Amino acid sequence: MSDDLPPQPERLEGAPHPRDTAHLIGQDAAQLAFVDAFNTGRLHHAWMLTGPRGVGKATLAWRIARFLLATPAPDPDSMFAEPAPTSLEVAADHPVAMRIAAGGEGRIRNVTRTINPTTKKMRQEIVADDIRALNGFFQMSAPDGGYRVVIIDDADLMNVTAANALLKMLEEPPARALLILISHQPSSLLPTIRSRCRTLPLRTLEASEVAEAMAQADVQAANTDALAALSGGSVGGAMRLSLLGGAALYAELVGLLGTMPMMDRPRALKLAELAAARGGEAKRDLLFSLIDLMLSRLARTGATGLPPAPQAAQDEAEIFQRLCPTPHQARIWADLAAEIGARARHGIAVNLDPAALVLDTFIKMAKAAPR
Repeated sequence: MSDDLPPQPERLEGAPHPRDTAHLIGQDAAQLAFVDAFNTGRLHHAWMLTGPRGVGKATLAWRIARFLLATPAPDPDSMFAEPAPTSLEVAADHPVAMRIAAGGEGRIRNVTRTINPTTKKMRQEIVADDIRALNGFFQMSAPDGGYRVVIIDDADLMNVTAANALLKMLEEPPARALLILISHQPSSLLPTIRSRCRTLPLRTLEASEVAEAMAQADVQAANTDALAALSGGSVGGAMRLSLLGGAALYAELVGLLGTMPMMDRPRALKLAELAAARGGEAKRDLLFSLIDLMLSRLARTGATGLPPAPQAAQDEAEIFQRLCPTPHQARIWADLAAEIGARARHGIAVNLDPAALVLDTFIKMAKAAPR
């Protein structure tokens, strides 16, 4: 892939970009729905790919773009027409696939967050100029008279003016253009945008599919069942956890929880220091994310009377059943999870000492544990 590609803020560091992913695992229904629309001449001008983060939406968007630019439109009246395609597969040595891999396919635009020219920092949203810039792209004719494809990743990050600019394009769609919106939370988008798109929902993955997808991305992990459980069937989430040591960190949190209500203080201090290490913002954020996940799984155990399955850490079921044996205790843990989450967000926003913030969180957990 070209080193001159623009910044890719939605790319998971250490994992291949979705455009470079060879196969999409576990999403056959969504892929076949697009192929069927293509073969029957019912290709909508705008598609919204929905589902949890990390289940392959961006990979599907790039597969659709590659397929559409590489595959001749079906001609049922021709005696010599190619057989109708049955999948989105395009050979790696196809010219379109090679240009996309090199970042040199001029018929595709990838709209994502951009760098603010004033602050020189990455914006936190997609702005109107990012959308309006597509007008010039749509005015150019494709050299082969075929499609031009726009991928918006992710559409949830559009601000109000950007969303309105996109809505105008959807109301008056350019000829021979396909817009693909990647959305993790479609309810956050304007209803008028959603109504003008055909939705392709993607599902969460099974543990075996998560393991297969991670192997394809060359992310090695021995505990894929735990990663699949912690990520909720999201391969992107599982990769992130694997690359940051999330499974081991979760196991340590569960181990600390198992010492409560007394609490192993040296163990708690070690975790607090991890969050306060220089450059440890990612670990700090991961730590609070895993605490929230652990408390959610803990509360669910008391509410349902069943331990989480599969287990994501040694002795997780035994510890959870001891500390959350009833629906009443489940409510206590659920309320604490909400309190800890709000306090963590506030503490991070005002730059509280991360170690003190984490240690205070553990103390609150110890107080909530039944004696």
